[in-house]
Amino acid sequence: MKNKGCLSAGTIGIALVVIVVILFFWGKSGYNNFVTQEQNVNTKWSNVETVYQKRANLIPNLERTVKSYSKFEQETLTKVVEARSKATSINIDPTNMTQQDLAKFQAAQGELSGALSRLMAVVESYPNLKADQQYINFQREYTAIENSIRTETVYYNAAAQEYNTTIKKFPNNILANFTNFKEKPYFKADAGAEKAPEVFSE
Repeated sequence: MKNKGCLSAGTIGIALVVIVVILFFWGKSGYNNFVTQEQNVNTKWSNVETVYQKRANLIPNLERTVKSYSKFEQETLTKVVEARSKATSINIDPTNMTQQDLAKFQAAQGELSGALSRLMAVVESYPNLKADQQYINFQREYTAIENSIRTETVYYNAAAQEYNTTIKKFPNNILANFTNFKEKPYFKADAGAEKAPEVFSE
């Protein structure tokens, strides 16, 4: 009976060691996968910030071009400059980003988009400005950047969805909660976001 008891205890001990080893390698694999996918999300977010910053960088040249036409409506240009300032003042940490953070960022960028669209509509009433080569160059760059913005936000959402799905699946969700991997927010489509940016004829 004593030998059987010792054998049983030894068997249990081995079984426990095997379980611990299995859990360790599963946890290691799962954790590393979370890290890889989260880094991918962060990279995609960096790409999003880059294209939005490129758009913001167009504004100073646009401002100088428009200001050269003294009769242009100053209020329209001022709103673009103010919207740019607001949009570039929002800094987000992608490792700890919430849906509220992203909504605030997206709202500010949307405000700049609206201000730019209104300015370009007003330019239609100024043939000389509309035909200015600097303004034409702005239009071309703006269109390309807007297309890049839509592309990069789609890529970001796809990476976030893959990551979120991974950490929500059982038993990954247990490990994710234990290691503090949190769900990433998504860009939400604005009304009319499926349309290409409106570029007025030269």
